[in-house]
Amino acid sequence: MARWQPGAAQRLVVAAVDLFTAQGYDATTVTQIAERAGVTKSTFFRHFSDKRELLVAGQETLSRLLAEGIAEAPADATPLRAVAAGLERASSAMGPANRELGPRLRAAVAASTELQERDALKSVGMAEAMTAALVARGIPETTAHLAAELGVLAFKRGYARWSEAGREEAGDLAPHTLTALDELRAASANLG
Repeated sequence: MARWQPGAAQRLVVAAVDLFTAQGYDATTVTQIAERAGVTKSTFFRHFSDKRELLVAGQETLSRLLAEGIAEAPADATPLRAVAAGLERASSAMGPANRELGPRLRAAVAASTELQERDALKSVGMAEAMTAALVARGIPETTAHLAAELGVLAFKRGYARWSEAGREEAGDLAPHTLTALDELRAASANLG
């Protein structure tokens, strides 16, 4: 086994998702994940504190990108236009590897209560980052929180559509998340 190769964290995530899908989350060990990724167990623990953390790899980066996009939106942007700017910024960081991992990751999460809980915490973190960025723009907290929650839902819906689309029709993630946000905006108008 090579002592060091670039991309260990990404390889660990892919290996874990493959193993979680094939044999279940509970039956998968850190040792198996490390072996499949071609790294040592100590390399695993340099990147992740435990196997649950594999699910949220990149969460801090995603939350930071969402918040940066919101902060950099035009000063006169509505809360949802600012959220759209955050979605565009975060979506631009997602590439083909993220798209191809999506369906397998959703299957692994659906099969494990523990992973479902960790996924919910990931959503909370994204919403908190967007809420804080909107409040920093002077948006009242309740409005900011609602816009952020719509942003999280738009990101999830857009990502699901993008990852399920065929390679030729998938394109970039941003149009999928922005379309989902527009649909949510229209649906909220019918709430009365």
